[in-house]
Amino acid sequence: MEPPSGLTDSRLAALCAEAARDAFVEYEKHFDEITRRARERFLNRDWHGSFDDARERLRLYSLILGSLTNRVRELMGDRLSDRSVWPAIKAAYSALISRSQRWEIAESFFNSLTRRVFTTEGVNQGIEFVDTDFDAAAEVRRVTRRYSGAALPELVSQILTAAFTEKQGSNLKHAAEAAARRLGQVDEIEVVPAVFYRGRGAYIVGRATGPSTSEPIAFCLLHPDKNGITLDAVLTGESDLAILFSYTRAYFRVDTPCPFALVRWLRDVMQGKRLADLYNAIGYNRHAKTEFYRDFVHHLQNSEDCFIQAEGTRGMVMIVFTLPSYDVVFKLIRDRFDQPKESDRGEVMRRYKLVFEHDRAGRLIEAHEFEHLRIPRDRFKSALLDELLRDAAATVRTDGDDVVIDQAYVERRVQPLNLCFAQAADEAAIHAACDYGQAIKDLAASNIFPGDLLTKNFGLTRRGRVVFYDYDELCFLTDCNFRELPQSQSYEQEISAEPWFSVRENDVFPEEFPRFLKFPDAAREELMQRHGDLFDPEFWRTTQRKLRAGELPEIFPYALERRLA
Repeated sequence: MEPPSGLTDSRLAALCAEAARDAFVEYEKHFDEITRRARERFLNRDWHGSFDDARERLRLYSLILGSLTNRVRELMGDRLSDRSVWPAIKAAYSALISRSQRWEIAESFFNSLTRRVFTTEGVNQGIEFVDTDFDAAAEVRRVTRRYSGAALPELVSQILTAAFTEKQGSNLKHAAEAAARRLGQVDEIEVVPAVFYRGRGAYIVGRATGPSTSEPIAFCLLHPDKNGITLDAVLTGESDLAILFSYTRAYFRVDTPCPFALVRWLRDVMQGKRLADLYNAIGYNRHAKTEFYRDFVHHLQNSEDCFIQAEGTRGMVMIVFTLPSYDVVFKLIRDRFDQPKESDRGEVMRRYKLVFEHDRAGRLIEAHEFEHLRIPRDRFKSALLDELLRDAAATVRTDGDDVVIDQAYVERRVQPLNLCFAQAADEAAIHAACDYGQAIKDLAASNIFPGDLLTKNFGLTRRGRVVFYDYDELCFLTDCNFRELPQSQSYEQEISAEPWFSVRENDVFPEEFPRFLKFPDAAREELMQRHGDLFDPEFWRTTQRKLRAGELPEIFPYALERRLA
């Protein structure tokens, strides 16, 4: 068949590469526009607009990629799947992005295109950027500004007023004095000039250096009323910053022309974070998947342990497995769900998408969706592989010496809360139980009802925070109907094993929750004292009224003792 418009292979490759480059430039432009709006949203206290922007930016990548895929299909016609042309497209595209400060993001963008076209299993060096084409070390440049040579309150004041003018702030100089007392003895502060915006907060991220120490810091600012911006908290140390940049939170919007340099600097001050975590935190979640996959493959090549079933209660909807030496879990949707589960694969995937697009409030673990994973067969324990091939045959198969997984969710591994309670001493159990109650309230404030409050569906992070990870019954809080339990009218009704009153699909009876929750005695008592209102329908209805009135949550990504007020 005649090539489209009589184009030679080289000319076709050039046109497709230009189309991909143009689409990436369009993505950059809109990504930056949405990101830069964060400052005006914060200054104008436009919180609804801020959350809308966050959702718009999340959807941007797929929107532009879909348009590009259609354009490439038009250009290539019946040569779309001709793998002899694609290496030339890749080479031409690599040359076109060589001057971009976001070349690594551009490479992942191209990989997304080829995967849409070919549904590649594993990786293909010829048509994908498996490793970067560029000398990464040459691209590291300074992304910070240093402050020294003055008293610490003056240094902090300079930092705050460089980000926001005194007119915009509410007594920022006084706040600088309080922050200086919190920081202690510091000679120099290095900060990223670009402010990190998320939700209703703005954050100045940096590093403080003293005579013998150097630690990451963050100044946390709010704009609570028309009186101006306030410095609400000062975070110090890697633990504080790790929670701020947690995988359980929405992405920051930070205006950075060179994400490569910013991410490397952030990892320098937060060495416990992977590159993937940090790209994710600043909104480049697709490239974060590239970085994760590279790290995962490198780990496989340098380890010998096998995948096993993850610890915890067997899932009725998901098969969950892990590599003991690697701190993530892989979750696969079962072909058939155990009773009483009534949802289907599509419904489960919609709920995972809801979590991706929603404000996770520091309590929902982000799940990255991967397709067409190829993993050596000998890395699976036989019992696990038998279960995968039997119960997830729609997405798992063997191909020679490999296992091919068509679709999986990857999440950070945490300790299941029910196992924590089985092992913890009283003090640790009390802390976990109280944070479990707070986690449910944080989710409620962000319009999320977990659906199933059993402790097996919650986990404890290494920072001691309780998070939720089982999404197959998760829903919007405002879709629920919270009811009091009707009083029985007879002895027969009282002892009945089945409800003797009518129950609709979205009815929830909070008074029943304690019947199903198992806690150590001391932890249960403290939970009831601090969060007993969770078992009262009026708590939930009050929260619904606030949500329906347009109130937005203010859930701090730091402990209360970090606040200056």
